Amino acid sequence: MTEETEKVSKGKKADVGDTISILSGSEKGKKGRVIVVRDNSVIVELGINPKKDEPIKTVISHKRYKVVK
Repeated sequence: MTEETEKVSKGKKADVGDTISILSGSEKGKKGRVIVVRDNSVIVELGINPKKDEPIKTVISHKRYKVVK
């Protein structure tokens, strides 16, 4: 039973380069590209700041996003 639970939780995590949709928080509804995967979260690039030409990044918990196919 433990092995089945681990397989399900691994399937929900995004990989580097995947596009995700944020489900809750201040960035709810936005989509971004995963640039780093951590144990409990991912770092996502949401876009480019036009004033500074720097990427807009945020950290999202694995519980708070859905992978877009």
